[in-house]
Amino acid sequence: MMYRLPPRTGEWINRSKPLDFRFEGREIRAFEGDTLTSALAAAGVMTTARSFKYHRRRGMYSAAGHDANNLFQVGAEPNQRGDALLVQAGMEVSAVNTQGGVEKDRASWVGRFARFLPVGFYYKTAWGPRSFPRFERLIRHMSGLGRVDLASRPAPRLRRHLHCDVAVIGSGLSGIAAALAAAARGATRVILVDEGSQTGGMAAADGRLAEQHARLALEPRIRTLTQHCAVGYYSDHELVLSECARSDGGAVLLRAGAVVLATGAVEQPAVFRNNDLPGVMLGSAALRLMRRYAVAPGQRCVVLGANPDSVALALELAAGGVKVAELALLEGTPEMGGRAIVGSADIQRLLDAGIALRTGIRPVEAHAGANGGISAATLTDSRESWRVECDALLMSVGWSPAQQLALQAGAQTRYEPAIAQHLPGEAPPGLFFAGRVNGVYDIDDKLADGEYAGRMAAAWCRREPAPSLRPPPRTRTAQGHAAPLFAHAAGKEFVDLDEDLTLADLANAAQEGFDSVELMKRYSTVGMGPSQGKLSNINAARHLAALRGGTPADVGLTTARPPYQPIALGAMAGQRHSPLRRTAMDAWHAARNASWMPAGTWRRPAFYAQSGSTDAQCIAAEVRAVRTGVALIDVSTLGKIDVHGPDAALLLERLYTGRFAKLPVGQTRYALALDEAGTVIDDGVVARLADQHWYVSTTTTGAASIYREMQRRVLEWRLDCVLHNLTGHFAAMNLAGPCCGPVLAACTSLALDDASFPYLAVREALIGGVAARVLRVGFVGERGYEIHVPADQALKVWEQLFEAGRGAGIMPFGVEAQRVLRLEKGHVIVGQDTDGLTNPFEAGLEWIVKADKPFFVGQRSLEALRRRGNRQQLVGVEFDSADAPVLECHLVIDGEDIAGRVTSLAHSDALGGPRIGLAFVKPSLAATGTRLSVRGEDGKLHGARVVPTPFYDAGQLRQREGAVS
Repeated sequence: MMYRLPPRTGEWINRSKPLDFRFEGREIRAFEGDTLTSALAAAGVMTTARSFKYHRRRGMYSAAGHDANNLFQVGAEPNQRGDALLVQAGMEVSAVNTQGGVEKDRASWVGRFARFLPVGFYYKTAWGPRSFPRFERLIRHMSGLGRVDLASRPAPRLRRHLHCDVAVIGSGLSGIAAALAAAARGATRVILVDEGSQTGGMAAADGRLAEQHARLALEPRIRTLTQHCAVGYYSDHELVLSECARSDGGAVLLRAGAVVLATGAVEQPAVFRNNDLPGVMLGSAALRLMRRYAVAPGQRCVVLGANPDSVALALELAAGGVKVAELALLEGTPEMGGRAIVGSADIQRLLDAGIALRTGIRPVEAHAGANGGISAATLTDSRESWRVECDALLMSVGWSPAQQLALQAGAQTRYEPAIAQHLPGEAPPGLFFAGRVNGVYDIDDKLADGEYAGRMAAAWCRREPAPSLRPPPRTRTAQGHAAPLFAHAAGKEFVDLDEDLTLADLANAAQEGFDSVELMKRYSTVGMGPSQGKLSNINAARHLAALRGGTPADVGLTTARPPYQPIALGAMAGQRHSPLRRTAMDAWHAARNASWMPAGTWRRPAFYAQSGSTDAQCIAAEVRAVRTGVALIDVSTLGKIDVHGPDAALLLERLYTGRFAKLPVGQTRYALALDEAGTVIDDGVVARLADQHWYVSTTTTGAASIYREMQRRVLEWRLDCVLHNLTGHFAAMNLAGPCCGPVLAACTSLALDDASFPYLAVREALIGGVAARVLRVGFVGERGYEIHVPADQALKVWEQLFEAGRGAGIMPFGVEAQRVLRLEKGHVIVGQDTDGLTNPFEAGLEWIVKADKPFFVGQRSLEALRRRGNRQQLVGVEFDSADAPVLECHLVIDGEDIAGRVTSLAHSDALGGPRIGLAFVKPSLAATGTRLSVRGEDGKLHGARVVPTPFYDAGQLRQREGAVS
């Protein structure tokens, strides 16, 4: 059955461009401009989802993204909002949270056990040493929405930054009026944001809206951002916007001088028996479908109303060719300005349209038909009950201002009993409200309210005195039922469709002592689903107020936190606005097909691509060059800090765990830094160049933080020393391999024999005619020289070394090869083989901790940690199979428990091809020879054993030896 109506004025679809897509194997015809929701509704698809807990049938509900009923899997992208996502040709769409499809969901059996799954079920039943593991597996299997395709590699989502004088969120009549007024007042950059694909909000396409659009088109100072939803409000008027019409949409960070929120109001549902059936929907959803997409909400509708909007809804549907059987007004429907919401003229119009008017309606019940959607409704008044056949029950019983962004900004709320709504009260400076979010519903009042807010915002951002305007008169009258909640003796009345929570569930939570809105939210999870309580929080508060014998003002509202609407993690983790630093050899790397990887704010070659070779083969060739010949790596990104002064040694003694005061001039020593909790935060090499001159290297990511820490400690401890951050001023390169000596000897007169330049020594000399600091280190396990030179001379030295090494077959090598080489030596990478809780004992670094020193940062904490014992231990592992589908971060399993995780992993050609790695395991599994089981990508357990490190050159001879001449 098709629900598409004939063409309408102002519709948002382009009928000349049809599009086809597939929903769970069914071919669906749509038009350009359709959302997934409107296209499925036009095709007569009633059931679009299954509920989170009971797997009940659900259908279109708000058509505005205010519910979780229309979340879809679109290709590899899970949890796409069908109410906002535009249809693209060839889309493959399926429902989420089903087992076997939305029509034949095998998990629907859960609903039969609903009475055994009360509120707080997880707390009451699943907790305990015997039962928890079993329930944990069941809950993990059943919970969650959507499916993550681990094989997909989506393109990075774009992140943009925008700035403006005034940002207006919401492009209804009041929003457009605010933007126009701000521009007229002198704001040169105004941005108007709306989630829809066109401006106008829910305003009817009439002459007044057309006039506003015409004025908007002629105003060059206003930029319109449609298909963008404001999801977060942060300090200094920074807003996060999500591009919502595309499955791969990015994010915009918008910084404004002042903000006008014209976000409108969210229509609130009634709560009655079976109010979650497909076909039960909000009246505003029906209007969105008809006005924007020319789709009828049903073939025969019943309107359940309690405000003037319900009367207008019934009449507009009938005028648009939709059959409306009845307009049923709830008992307790408020009057408007002392008169009934249905005047004599309205009654005549309803009669002319063939719409029966019923008043004083009490309990309501929806009935399911053969297709799982609503087929009839039972209505009851003070005299009788009757059944009405229908395929759509439209609720228009009240509104709640969409003030979540205002609350995120720090605005206060106040409850207005006269209109039964929470309105925004005192707001932070520079934040203004207009239209329905401000409790203003009359069209003339909304235009005046928007104009006032826009002028005030423009004056604020221009730092001008506020214009001598009085707030316009605002007619605030009741716009809905104070408590449209109808409990039944049997059945389910859903307050929160996201979490499958009923009136009875919330009553039980209150009875058990969780009788504040914040406690009830956490215990019952009401308002914690994808829609963040837009349709449930108000009714939950009303229900709690009735249970406590109070009012909604006494109960209050829960805290509003971002995001206001769901946003993809990929958009939040997308491209960041940060500087990209390049080393002095960057162009050289690029010319030789470097494959780049980020390293803090720098980029470094991961490896160098070779024609006809795979990435793995390229990396293996670089490793082989270091092990058998000579190779050169750019390590310019390391932190480099000069420390001068009488107290320089004291600073290093206190900042690092090792001893440095008696380190001879011309020597280096490994250095480990901890925080006050004894956690490993960085490591590096300290070189003594003179009695009061030290040169400290840090990790790439730790360069800035360690320099700041040094500065802080110098001031705190009142030390006599001077610091210079040379990270950007000096470049560095590591020449490594058994043949590196002759190559370096060709470029310097520095004596390189072991007696003159032993392992772990530092020398200053000319390399290729450039003053350099040369450190003899062995991070990769072969003889090596780390050469530090001024950055502007680095490329000259780099190229001379390559020229000198041409005969030895010198190669460049990147970070990936370096990681394999250091893993073969068992060297720890801070941040990869450690985390924010790792102490040196657990990481196998206790050898560098000199506990008998008078003081170093973290010393006291280490004493406590030593007494407590290790929670985990870093060990070397070798896998039984070189082809085991195991990756870094995969879990070590002991019985049914998680016993650790893999931190580093590689194939080692130098050892004959085994798969080796480092892993954290619980101490009982750390002994050499212990068998381990690691869960792989295939979900199976793969065998490994604990082995000693280093894996390669256990005698540490190769880094101390090697040819010199």
